Amino acid sequence: MADKNNLLLLFDHPTEPVFMDKGKKVTVFDVPDSFLTDRYRPISNEVQSRVGDKVEQRVPVREISIPDLRIPMSLGRDEQFSLFLPKHRRIAGRLIDIFMNMRSVDDLQSVAVYARDRVNPVLFNYALSVALLHRPDTQGLDLPSFSQTFPDRFIDSQVIRKMREESFVVQPGSRMPITIPRDYTASDLDPEHRLWYFREDLGVNLHHWHWHLVYPFEAADRSIVAKDRRGELFYYMHQQVIARYNAERFSNNLARVLPFNNLRDPIAEGYFPKMDSLVASRAWPPRFESTRLSDLNREADQLNVEIGDLERWRDRIYEAIHQGFVMDERGNRVPLDEATGIDTLGNMVESSILSPNRVLYGDLHNNGHTFISYAHDPTSKHLESFGVMGDVSTAMRDPVFYKWHSYIDRIFQEHKIRLPAYTENQLNYSGVSIEGIQVDTNGGRPNNLTTFWQQSDVDMSRGFDFLPRGNVFARFTHLQHLPFTYTISVNNSSGAQRFGYVRIFIAPKNDERGQPMLMREQRSMMIELDKFVTALNPGPNTIRRRSTESSVTIPFERTFRNLDANRPAAGTPEELEFNFCGCGWPNHMLVPKGLPEGLPCVLFIMVSNYENDRVDQQLVGRCSDAASYCGVRDRLYPDRQSMGFPFDRLPRTGVDRLVNFLTPNMSIVDVNIRHENRTVQRQN
Repeated sequence: MADKNNLLLLFDHPTEPVFMDKGKKVTVFDVPDSFLTDRYRPISNEVQSRVGDKVEQRVPVREISIPDLRIPMSLGRDEQFSLFLPKHRRIAGRLIDIFMNMRSVDDLQSVAVYARDRVNPVLFNYALSVALLHRPDTQGLDLPSFSQTFPDRFIDSQVIRKMREESFVVQPGSRMPITIPRDYTASDLDPEHRLWYFREDLGVNLHHWHWHLVYPFEAADRSIVAKDRRGELFYYMHQQVIARYNAERFSNNLARVLPFNNLRDPIAEGYFPKMDSLVASRAWPPRFESTRLSDLNREADQLNVEIGDLERWRDRIYEAIHQGFVMDERGNRVPLDEATGIDTLGNMVESSILSPNRVLYGDLHNNGHTFISYAHDPTSKHLESFGVMGDVSTAMRDPVFYKWHSYIDRIFQEHKIRLPAYTENQLNYSGVSIEGIQVDTNGGRPNNLTTFWQQSDVDMSRGFDFLPRGNVFARFTHLQHLPFTYTISVNNSSGAQRFGYVRIFIAPKNDERGQPMLMREQRSMMIELDKFVTALNPGPNTIRRRSTESSVTIPFERTFRNLDANRPAAGTPEELEFNFCGCGWPNHMLVPKGLPEGLPCVLFIMVSNYENDRVDQQLVGRCSDAASYCGVRDRLYPDRQSMGFPFDRLPRTGVDRLVNFLTPNMSIVDVNIRHENRTVQRQN
């Protein structure tokens, strides 16, 4: 019986032949000669014995009959792979299907070893990751961080060169981290570059990659895609990204991002990624300022789509929203109601295989990414591949990502504003009132949050191929904040113990002009910080909650998935938590950067009636600690209310300001976020 943990070694050194040594414990796969590629089969003894005496572990690979891999192999080993391209999605779906259908871990190991040197490395990583996350016999495995196996997606090409030199010349114990410059994609002449720390943050981009790994939009096995409230989660996660991005813009004296709502207008912002693809051996193409989209006619990618197609799909989606229903493939009406409408719409806009009618409503979101990513070479005249908008691990680096998703969110809001406003009865929790709120950092003034810069080291050695082994660290600068604690005073006058769902949001107080925001616009700026269940004893209650416990974020160690360190003891509940997929917003980006003089914000806390919100299910060991944006693996979303409640709809009549929105079980407090322009070194 094969050890399922050995499957993780197949992620190491993705472009090296499978028979080369892998892992911290020097391990080789004993590959049958028939599994070797044509280049190495004639010299199998020579190449398979090259590691020699260093081998600490050998993994036997059983020779089996290999499924038909012609479709996965139709994508070249040195091509770029994109989940946004329909052709590539079909190829990935086929490979996922092959991996999922292997009867045992032994058979999966054999076919994965065979496929690894024959299919595109990024495609292989994606398909095997999805399979390991969803197969019952491999669900406990810790997938390595994508940044470790494909560092070229996350860091500057010059840094990659310096890391190669360091690993080749210097012995492992003496190697120094290579620092990623803070300003390598643009200068301060570009106002958008003020947001470099958000758009180019490793953890933010890893979150986006991992979310799409957990929620793939195409697979032969429908259950892999058809997770609870999947379409709604697509809407909400991206809506929160835009709310966060706009708060960061306010933190840099910039106005909110403008939606890219006219597809025939030029894209004002350019982006020059300064990165190379190690798989394709090509530079990621830039996009110049004022580039216009063009109809796509790229035969090799099986792409022949017009801007008019996007406009027709958009108009049909708007028509469905205004009519209150969509038409499925059989001509039946599917209502866009309060309960499931946003979920249907999310699946339709994205569009996943769960779309009620792909022929009618098309593929708006994914094709938007594709059109933008090919704007520099829409007909393949120059044989250029897609830009960073074409890949889920790099798309958030580009300023246009936020313009496009602001537009996508505008479509969702068109549906949300048509739903009836929550009534006071729906919002209130009779007998429960919040008497006071305070936020404290260690030694800081109450209701003041502090951010600063931090430098952290990440080991990228698993992704460096054809080089001496040992750790190779990149040092990157990222936003960080002082940890803080909420203290919430709640009174329960009911005379019996009750349970409440505590919901915590933060938003800027003022708009771009410094004017107090109206509730209608402030609700879309509300950033969810935390959500948790608490017991309320009769009488006064004091609830304390640490920022590190947030239901939105995962800690640094889980974001960057160092599987060899910080590992809980085997068999403990903590290890089960550790073993989740790594999906979650990075904790170091929990709060916006703020301003040196302070960014005035309002902190909103609500205690809703848990009896109305609860979803009865067992969550032990299911790593539900980042459920707000990621859901819970193999379980229902742990909140019956709409995602973003109570701010997902327009307020009731007469409520112009947030203060007028409050019921006794809600409270607000002014909070200032101050940024200190200092840099500290992370202590591991």
